[in-house]
Amino acid sequence: MTKLAVIKTGGKQYLAQVGAKLKLEKLNADAGSIFAFGEVLLLADGKKIEVGAPTVDKASVFAKVLRQERARKQIVFRYHAKTRYRKKKGHRQHFTEVEVTKIEKL
Repeated sequence: MTKLAVIKTGGKQYLAQVGAKLKLEKLNADAGSIFAFGEVLLLADGKKIEVGAPTVDKASVFAKVLRQERARKQIVFRYHAKTRYRKKKGHRQHFTEVEVTKIEKL
């Protein structure tokens, strides 16, 4: 039976499973450290599903921080026809890659 959890971090929701690698919004944690997510919205263990209102009480998801990186460059190009307006800009979003190690409820 695999345990699943839906966690909320950085304004987004992620499906976490033990052993899964996730790319999240940047977290304030060093590479190699353990990070605990307290906002667990859903826990599923085989046949039992527990939905939080808004979060599941005393549930945590623990993950090991693998690396802090920046994503590939995204090109932002603005163009207005007939007015000679062109603006090209690049953006690289910071992210944290984590590996889920444990899902538990006390």
